[in-house]
Amino acid sequence: MVARHLPEIVVTENIHLTIANGENAAAGFGITPQLADEIFGYGVDVITSGNHIWDKREIYEYLPKQPRLLRPANYSAETPGSGVVVVEARNGVNCAVLNLQGRVYMPSTDCPFRKADALIAALPAGVNVRFVDFHAEVTSEKQAMGWYLDGRVSVVVGTHTHIPTADTRILPNGTAYQTDAGMTGPYQSVIGVDKDIILQKFLTQMPVRMEAARHGGELHGIIVEVDEVSGHATSIRRIAIS
Repeated sequence: MVARHLPEIVVTENIHLTIANGENAAAGFGITPQLADEIFGYGVDVITSGNHIWDKREIYEYLPKQPRLLRPANYSAETPGSGVVVVEARNGVNCAVLNLQGRVYMPSTDCPFRKADALIAALPAGVNVRFVDFHAEVTSEKQAMGWYLDGRVSVVVGTHTHIPTADTRILPNGTAYQTDAGMTGPYQSVIGVDKDIILQKFLTQMPVRMEAARHGGELHGIIVEVDEVSGHATSIRRIAIS
């Protein structure tokens, strides 16, 4: 879906910067160096991730070498890679991309709210366009982050739960927000996993082997326009292609 549709979206929508969460690229579990390079080749400028970033050990050595592949910034500083990058968009504007992970029902990490404060304070002067991927389980934590960063970043979008939400809006102080961007993957599924396997688990409570579904491919995301001087969002809308 990304290979087929992203180049056309970039041209027709005049996209200056493309960001994708790639933590499930390897058949639902992690990402490999080869897959990361492939996704970059489709036109994605920055790849964010989440708790599944550690699923493929071969990515450990790749992360420090490829700063445009992020892991959540609020993991220990001793883990490989980084959770923030500043890149130049196609229109010449420097943009910061921050990757954070929630703590409710998620692996133990440092406080994402305090980490966001530190990352924003450390950004170079003049980098006003700021995108945050908040990879979290519960909607309340995602909404809290949106309100916490309203006016200090351009965009806060949630990932991890795979289902696009309908609360797309610009918060009062200029931050574009959506609780979950959805996924690019098979929607004839239960959050991307073969639905029969998940039904078996719910009905029997027996352990099952998770396998990615293979039907109903859709591409979901958001398109945001940002004023490069103020850093405030001027529009946000959902995109869905099947």
